[in-house]
Amino acid sequence: MLTVDYDRLGIQAGEHVLDIGAGAGRHSFEVLRRGAHVAAVDLDDASLKDVSALVAGLYENGDVDPSVAGAAAIQGSALDLPFPDASFDRAIASEVMEHISDDNGALREIARVVRPGGVIAVTVPRWFPELVNWALSDEYHAPAAAGGHIRIYREGVLRGRMEAAGFDVFDRHHAHGLHAPYWWLKCAVGVNNAEHPLVKRYHDLLVREMVEQPLSLKIAERILQPAIGKSLVLYGRRRREDGGAA
Repeated sequence: MLTVDYDRLGIQAGEHVLDIGAGAGRHSFEVLRRGAHVAAVDLDDASLKDVSALVAGLYENGDVDPSVAGAAAIQGSALDLPFPDASFDRAIASEVMEHISDDNGALREIARVVRPGGVIAVTVPRWFPELVNWALSDEYHAPAAAGGHIRIYREGVLRGRMEAAGFDVFDRHHAHGLHAPYWWLKCAVGVNNAEHPLVKRYHDLLVREMVEQPLSLKIAERILQPAIGKSLVLYGRRRREDGGAA
């Protein structure tokens, strides 16, 4: 399940892409499938081991040609990336900024490693759906030390912080319209109560949406995205150091 629109991100075969806060690697795998090189960076070593194992599986199954597209799973922080300046053509920061206390610093550090003219996609929980989650459950937004969400973004705030870091925002959209009600339900009955019958039935519906992609759910998702899509996605282009358009 991808949050980023790769056509808007503009990934080309052979490019170098940073996936910061990669988690289980869902966005990294799509980068590989499109023939680009990806550096999957995360603080969680266990997740990175899973990423490495799945990448190996893609190579073994012939889904990805290792001579064309490569992947590296690297433990690291968005505040101190272990790469030289201008190392990447594209960057993805999906559902990570809301976890970082110094999000301005993280965006500046990502800007440092993206070449002028390179593109970033930043996704965060959308303001209204997230506000409902916070109102329904304190457990949902646990302290940052426990991996929880520490802020709710309005679009203008995120846009301003990206532009201050050196990115000109040129596109935006919302994603995962069907997922907002699912998380409202989970927050209402307990975020860890996966056995609640309503939660299980809704989860089955989301799995069906992803696996079978029936037309009815595609239409529902398309209608709900602009209204209550759970994620906000902004795309920005890295400015030149002199401030001009790249």
